[in-house]
Amino acid sequence: MDPVSLVFYATVCGVLGLAGPSLGSAPIRLGIGAVVGVVAVMVLPWIHSLLGQTVGYSFAGP
Repeated sequence: MDPVSLVFYATVCGVLGLAGPSLGSAPIRLGIGAVVGVVAVMVLPWIHSLLGQTVGYSFAGP
């Protein structure tokens, strides 16, 4: 995993972890976590392009 991805996901998970207990019951936290994860996956390629790092994302297997 490249350093940008590692820092990005660590930040997203850390902030979500800090807010976790105040978000409500377990099913609500699970739903919020899923939404945050989907948004994070959509935003990361944009952050890579802002930093000038081109990463070839594909749905094709290795």
